[in-house]
Amino acid sequence: MKKALALLLAAMMAFSLFACNSDTETSQAPTSEDPGSTTSDNGGGTVTNAEKPLVWFNRQPSNSSTGELDMEALTFNDNTYYVGFDANQGAELQGEMVVDYITSSIQADLDAGEEVSLDRNGDGIIGYVLAIGDIGHNDSIARTRGARAALGTGIQVDGAINSEPIGINTDGSSTIVQDGTLTVGDTTYTVRELASQAMVNSSGATWDAPTAGNAITTWAASFGDQIDVIVSNNDGMGMAMFNAWSQEQGVPTFGYDANSDAVAAIAQGFGGTISQHADVQAYLTLRVIRNALDGVDIDTGIGTADEAGNVLSEDVYYYDEASRSYYALNVAVTAENYEDFLDSTVTYAPVSNQLSEETSPVKNVWLNIYNASDNFLSGTYQPLLQAYDDLLNLNVDYIGGDGQTEANITNSLGNPDQYDAFAINMVRTDNAASYTSILSQ
Repeated sequence: MKKALALLLAAMMAFSLFACNSDTETSQAPTSEDPGSTTSDNGGGTVTNAEKPLVWFNRQPSNSSTGELDMEALTFNDNTYYVGFDANQGAELQGEMVVDYITSSIQADLDAGEEVSLDRNGDGIIGYVLAIGDIGHNDSIARTRGARAALGTGIQVDGAINSEPIGINTDGSSTIVQDGTLTVGDTTYTVRELASQAMVNSSGATWDAPTAGNAITTWAASFGDQIDVIVSNNDGMGMAMFNAWSQEQGVPTFGYDANSDAVAAIAQGFGGTISQHADVQAYLTLRVIRNALDGVDIDTGIGTADEAGNVLSEDVYYYDEASRSYYALNVAVTAENYEDFLDSTVTYAPVSNQLSEETSPVKNVWLNIYNASDNFLSGTYQPLLQAYDDLLNLNVDYIGGDGQTEANITNSLGNPDQYDAFAINMVRTDNAASYTSILSQ
């Protein structure tokens, strides 16, 4: 009897220890029914990776052919947003900047009684070439359309200006663009897009600056005296063309992004660029994450001042609730104001105040740059992010891609459990599912 009782007590103790250990393991690790969950510091519950704050930036999830927004990606969870800039407003601004430059340059020569220097060969045609970044990128499409709309060379297709590259069009016979006209004083000039191409390198990377430098060298050798103006979808390609040919020739070159080197080059004859308020975009990218992690109103420190005094005015951004998207507004940078933009990595003063770790404790964020070699993202955007991450108490892990494949980036997202939030800059706007599928596992 005593032996039987002893065995019964031993069995009961073993069962009790097993149950205790089992409970401990369950509270520390995700179960098969709740994959990828981590413990929340705020509520004491669990948050799956699919529920963590997610911000898409710079490349808005969308169909690269139609431009239709990918609302499934933009509403992936309750804390998903997009941060970018108003591409159409910026594109129109770039086009207007080019036209204003052409008009004022011609008018100045006419007023001085001199030959029109902008029309380099005196043929009455203002010829321009266009460097296209990525034919499937919304921003690139908008900038191509903006330039053609302002210069009168665009042709409508299905209700929108055709944004395809034309190849060579020195004789004006292209069916993708048309000749425009521009009247200055008593003279009407023909405006012609002489050539355009997507600057893609042999490995498939888009917005490629060396390819743009090679293109202008080839075009110049073939019809250089017809080129009066260069327009580029971004500063990286524009500066490559400026350095390779147009600076020496005195041909005004226009870019987009207000990279520090392009802004400085305005003093050496670079025509102008567009600031997409990268300082505001970078702040919004991390601020939206900070607010979601803190569980405060998403407008905190954005349209509504936070306890540190950070706030943005309506003239530098707006929010579109339907697409859950924040858009920075653009500013033209020309010879008149370029000195105000010489350092593109300075944070925006109204939102440069340090947050308290008591109310905004340090959190871990996974963030990728689609192409580590991209001039704007690596030279301007990332330095701004790195300045803001300290101010917002965010420990950000920066991942650089190769600009060609999503896998080069997603392979670095093998352990999303260790992060509290994610900021994603896709290679292709169509590929949001490459990331959300990992977070949903």
